[in-house]
Amino acid sequence: MLGRGKHRNPKKGACFMELASFLAGERWSDHPQCTHPLLAMLARAVNDLTSDQARPRLSTMIPSVIGLTSDDPRWDVRIALRSARTALPVAPADRQQTLAVAVFGAERMLDALDGRPDGTLGPESVAALASAPKTADWARRFCAGTHVKPKRFVRDAAPSVVSTAVQGISEAYVPDSDARLRELLQATIEDARHWSGLEERSQELRAEQWVDVVRPAEV
Repeated sequence: MLGRGKHRNPKKGACFMELASFLAGERWSDHPQCTHPLLAMLARAVNDLTSDQARPRLSTMIPSVIGLTSDDPRWDVRIALRSARTALPVAPADRQQTLAVAVFGAERMLDALDGRPDGTLGPESVAALASAPKTADWARRFCAGTHVKPKRFVRDAAPSVVSTAVQGISEAYVPDSDARLRELLQATIEDARHWSGLEERSQELRAEQWVDVVRPAEV
């Protein structure tokens, strides 16, 4: 049974990432080496802020985070960006400014890391910012002329963005905050599988298995 917080050993309970460490054959920890640090942080936050009734539904995702890790800073930027985009439309007003700034900041980081034209905004960012137009206008002015290096964004900003986003969703005045938290984690895991190439390899394996199934009928 998944529980909130850190547990000294399995007899005391387990959180999402502690069970991941166990399944990966690592030392019992909520910070295992098998998962990208920011993805693991997102998983811990979603685990802790999901209600007791809904938390067991997270368990099916635990094996899928094992092996999802990289030193590529774009992982951190994209995880932070997805978190901010997801939370901005529903988060309380006192968190929306931080989230809107995060959207602009993360998109700027991707401009630098991917060699995109300055000021590029993905369609998901445009939609998220449109949900809070006054806050978005303020954030655009706030970010004008500011410069943050990718390394500093990864070290300082990205963890703060993920924390604010998850807290914002959990505090939102919506009836399905648990589902939104679960969907954010699920979507981020799927993103990471794509970035790592695991999804493509899984598709290739399924295709090979399908060929093995149909070949006897063709002979």
